[in-house]
Amino acid sequence: MKKLFRSSTDKQVSGLCGGLASFLGVDSTVVRLIAVVLGICSFGTTILIYLIASLIVPKEPTGFYSYDDPFNQF
Repeated sequence: MKKLFRSSTDKQVSGLCGGLASFLGVDSTVVRLIAVVLGICSFGTTILIYLIASLIVPKEPTGFYSYDDPFNQF
């Protein structure tokens, strides 16, 4: 079972979009673009939700690798 974490390797601000992309199995750029468009269209509500989620979602544990990590070959 996959768990949602804030990414420690694929992050721009807090790692939330990178972690969400890893959780959903999509590219993090797509998640970031969706977040920006929603932030503009929702008059800032998405930004508030992003900040709250960044406080609630835990950071990725050290040594944690997802199943699709290209650097984890063992």
